[in-house]
Amino acid sequence: MSGRLSGKRAIVTGGAMGIGRATVRLFVAEGGTVVIADIDERPAMDLAAELGGNAHFIRCDVSREADIEALLAEGTRLLGGLDVLVNNAGMLLFQPLSEFTVETWDRVFAVNVRSHFLTIKHALPHLKKAGGGSIVNMSSLAGLRGGVGGTAYSASKGAINALTSAAAVEFAPDKIRVNAVCPGWIDTRFNDQAISFMGGVGVRDEAIRTHTPLGRQGTPEEVAALVLYLASEESAFVTAQSLSINGGAYN
Repeated sequence: MSGRLSGKRAIVTGGAMGIGRATVRLFVAEGGTVVIADIDERPAMDLAAELGGNAHFIRCDVSREADIEALLAEGTRLLGGLDVLVNNAGMLLFQPLSEFTVETWDRVFAVNVRSHFLTIKHALPHLKKAGGGSIVNMSSLAGLRGGVGGTAYSASKGAINALTSAAAVEFAPDKIRVNAVCPGWIDTRFNDQAISFMGGVGVRDEAIRTHTPLGRQGTPEEVAALVLYLASEESAFVTAQSLSINGGAYN
């Protein structure tokens, strides 16, 4: 590896599985030191043990501000500061709009939107102290193009794109860049509930064949490579962007 994150200190929420796990592995391989923040303790602890002294685990429920405050306090203590924040934690819930309750709608937004606001808010002093940095928010193709059953998810990811753009403008004087990544179909367990709602893997596969020109799902590692680019100095002139990685998908 080329050390593209050499000396960089990062926090990755939702870092235990899927895209987050691939991102943590790649960051460490590229010379970074990472705090894995997740509510799922066992896979996060196993990942930290696998990666050795360059990875730490802190349990964090991103829907709770107290947990986020503790994450930033303890995480920056372990890392000695902060250069990169990856807001990857998320929740997927597909069902007809008429079946959503206020409680389930608010739960989706608490995990997918409010948590991004809170992690950014509490990370900001540390990024300023470091003289700048990079924030990468995990959005989705669903935040750009809606679909049946995905009303709350699409609305929450659309909010992430707007938050990204506004925060990037506000923090630019502090040399803090803010970007979002918008994956299409990625081969992770995260999509299981949506696949079930659609009618199973066969229906999902047909949708991919029909609507994704490259004809396949992406991998977590492919998304992690884009996150790495946005976290690194290679993207020093990139901010306020919501970048798609979806195999050319369209509705």
